[in-house]
Amino acid sequence: MPMHRRLPKRGFKSHLLKFNAEVTLTSLELLGLPEVDLLILKRAGLVGQMAKVVKVINTGAITRAVKLTGLGVTAGAKLAVEAAGGSVA
Repeated sequence: MPMHRRLPKRGFKSHLLKFNAEVTLTSLELLGLPEVDLLILKRAGLVGQMAKVVKVINTGAITRAVKLTGLGVTAGAKLAVEAAGGSVA
């Protein structure tokens, strides 16, 4: 029996996963700031200190105008932020 068939199969977990983070619209609403970027999210404790890539996801609702700078945004979250009077840069 060849070696690759004798050994157990295992899954894959990316070592880069610890550098990614997600932020919801609800947490941006609770933050209450007019402009949000990665450094502000780290100081507020919404993302980890090792996070390099942050994506805003469409969970919850937002009513305040927020300017997002340097963050990834899903299509639904972008529509929600712009409907509230904010912008995505």
